[in-house]
Amino acid sequence: MTGDPAADGPDRTGTGTGTGTGTGTPETGTSATRTDTPAPGPRADNTGTGTATTGTDTPAARAESTAPAARGPRFLPRRPEGNRLHPVTPWRRAWAPLAGLLAFAAHDLDRAREWSEQLTAAWTALGLAVLLPVAAGYGFLSWWCTSYLVTDTELRIRTGLFFRRTAHIRLDRVQAVDISRPLPARIAGVAKLKLDVVGTEDKDELAYLGERQAVALRAELLARAAGIAPDAAPEAGEAPARELLRVPPRTLVVSVLLRGSVWGTLAALLLVPTLLWLATGSVWTVLATALPLAGGSWAASGGRVVREFDWTVAESPDGLRLDAGLLDRQHATVPPGRVQAVRITQPLLWRRRDWVRVEMEVAGTGSGTGDGVLVPVADWRQAAAVLARVLPGVDPDAALAAAGPVPRRARWCAPVVRRGYGHGVTPGVFVARQGLLTRRTTLVPHAKVQSVRFAQGPWERRHRLADVCVDLGAGGTARARLRDQDEALALLRAQADRSRTGRRSALPERWLTAPQAAAD
Repeated sequence: MTGDPAADGPDRTGTGTGTGTGTGTPETGTSATRTDTPAPGPRADNTGTGTATTGTDTPAARAESTAPAARGPRFLPRRPEGNRLHPVTPWRRAWAPLAGLLAFAAHDLDRAREWSEQLTAAWTALGLAVLLPVAAGYGFLSWWCTSYLVTDTELRIRTGLFFRRTAHIRLDRVQAVDISRPLPARIAGVAKLKLDVVGTEDKDELAYLGERQAVALRAELLARAAGIAPDAAPEAGEAPARELLRVPPRTLVVSVLLRGSVWGTLAALLLVPTLLWLATGSVWTVLATALPLAGGSWAASGGRVVREFDWTVAESPDGLRLDAGLLDRQHATVPPGRVQAVRITQPLLWRRRDWVRVEMEVAGTGSGTGDGVLVPVADWRQAAAVLARVLPGVDPDAALAAAGPVPRRARWCAPVVRRGYGHGVTPGVFVARQGLLTRRTTLVPHAKVQSVRFAQGPWERRHRLADVCVDLGAGGTARARLRDQDEALALLRAQADRSRTGRRSALPERWLTAPQAAAD
């Protein structure tokens, strides 16, 4: 870590000579580099040896040379260079000592119960008087040692109290910058910035920043990732957006109530614990079963409404912007060219209203505000308009109509579910359909196909049937089930050719804020 020499000692006037050697390695092509080094401890001021051939010796110079360097309080570790996080951030780390104490107590419950019975009010107050300052001090020191800095080519995030961790995030490798506002953060007026970088599994984050600071930093990072000059990027501001879709709360609630999974988990929550109580009479057995069922029922019903409340899809030069959340407000951006596949889901009770749910597979991570959800619920006309933006040049109506049925002899392999299988190909996408009660149709752009596989079991071989599997860049697979064997072999060769052709004509997988980005 290097800094300004003026920050490490007093000013001196003089000349001198010296020699030195050093080694280094050139920058590699990875998207993020992290360095862990022990944090330096307090250092004494004005220590070292040296000689000076000439200099000045005046009372003012001697007073200046003996003045202490401006490094802040001596009991704190050296403050890293860069921009600071919001002052409310220390409370985010303050719970760590408390969590350690609770984990120690949970490790030996019997001893913890004995200690709790022996505690008096005075000892409890004394323990809190010690523990709370320790927790607050740990949070403050963690905040003190955290900073970020935007350079011409990268974003540097320095963290760590005992061991320093420095993340070097190349701006040209940034593929998504999301803003998260949990309920406590919204009350405090702060936000969390999450960065999705090519080549990394976990998202780097800056928590917390002021809301205006987070929006401005996000706009600057997107502008820099698009190729705008470093001097002009801070003034570029947020790219304009045009709203494409907004899901009304009433539509969202009705769609959740029309899903069979909601009523199935609710029935299991009511019946299974009751039967276990009648059979065993054990409260612990009932609780061990009821709590997971209650969590699943909430996630399928009320939790979905809370997560997907006021869902908004807007179009901007950066990509599609998704905003949603009743308590925790999420703001995500789907970059152009990163969507690997789209899945259209239509439960049985939604078909009368012509409602669909659209999910997506995004390269790198599941980008989006709700586990890859693009549209939680909408009628087909509105969903098709959004799909046309995600998959340029693809006609969603033609893609759904292209899925043809399986041969009649497939009834010997799948007597019932075969009716839900279908497959088709359009000039833009590979189409695979499955499901009877809940129909799921997957659209895979030809340019996003990583590999094509021919799969055939012994029973399928007997009836001259086979599956064609298409592997995606996001780790998923689309499968055309129970196709004729000769058709599957021809499809295998044709799909490989379509994928090669599609990759040559695909749009660039980077931000399109700047016009020159589209021409790269």
